[in-house]
Amino acid sequence: MKNIRIAFTGGGTGGHINPLLAVAEETKKVFSSLPDVNLKMCYFGNPGAFSSEFGKLEIEIVPVINVKFRRYFSLENVLDILFSKGGPGALPVVLAAYFFRVPIFIHESDSIPGMTNSISAGFAKRIAVSFTKALEFFDEKKTALVGNPIRPFLLEKEGDLDQTKAKKVMGFDPNLPLILVLGGSQGAVRINDFMLDNAKEFVSRYQVLHQTGTANFDAFKTELAVATKNFIAEERNRYKIIDFFRGDLKETLIASDLIISRAGSNSIFEIAYFKKPSILIPLKEAARNHQYYNAYEYAKRGGCLVIEEDNLKPSIFFSQLNTILSDKNKYQSMIEKIGDFAKPQAAAIIAKEIARMVVGS
Repeated sequence: MKNIRIAFTGGGTGGHINPLLAVAEETKKVFSSLPDVNLKMCYFGNPGAFSSEFGKLEIEIVPVINVKFRRYFSLENVLDILFSKGGPGALPVVLAAYFFRVPIFIHESDSIPGMTNSISAGFAKRIAVSFTKALEFFDEKKTALVGNPIRPFLLEKEGDLDQTKAKKVMGFDPNLPLILVLGGSQGAVRINDFMLDNAKEFVSRYQVLHQTGTANFDAFKTELAVATKNFIAEERNRYKIIDFFRGDLKETLIASDLIISRAGSNSIFEIAYFKKPSILIPLKEAARNHQYYNAYEYAKRGGCLVIEEDNLKPSIFFSQLNTILSDKNKYQSMIEKIGDFAKPQAAAIIAKEIARMVVGS
């Protein structure tokens, strides 16, 4: 029986953790099919709210702040490979792995690489990227465009659940367009404020399901009650909020007609997988302005519109929104133009490459 030890690192937000978990899950599947292999996986980092997800995959969590690298990277306990998603805390792990000659594989989710992955690339044997633009920043001889790993539960077939049934299950009118509002794993205050200021305009024609972010939920709930107090009951019922989607995200994506979102890589690739027209509002403060570039890279396909925060004004926004949802030909054209952008096999491709690097072809 051969012992295989694979380490993962990268974190900060769901933008790093969710793709990492997707790769870890696929890696476990790949190695389970190999004879005489005993796989052990660990994660160097601080998973925060994602701790239980690592536990489900039997991945040992080693907080970076407490790591004694001599213990984990010694000759007596050598790692076979390190997979890094970048982000806070990942660079020291990458440097330690390189020092002890552990092969390194990194993945960059965004169109503009973060600082950690930009440095880590020099030590990596293999690099995978999500966006075509990111290829410009890495050595082409060891870099491949694979897409962004999507959480496996979103890829599972959902039986006979279609959009109409999904809307009914969630308490919405199947005959009225449903707008899904996403702000990333931490919510988006400026999008929240825009939705509050224009709630009447939204519910007069559409239904809304809004992820506010856990930290923003209570305040938003109170403010929404004030904003909608003079609405008729039917209009109030058209606006529903949730703090954060967990197991019900898949059904929500199926039910939606259009998605308003920040332009994080996870959101874009999940929206693309479910082939939903979208309006992307990039976060101005995102590191290296990567959300701006993510949004416009995806917009080249024609499946979304981009409205920058400086242009987030009701007249501009509703002109675009109403055009998409009132013009059936335009709506269908946007769906078709999304095409195969999502690359749902990204996690599986990376997992197979990890296995190739460790045990050979």
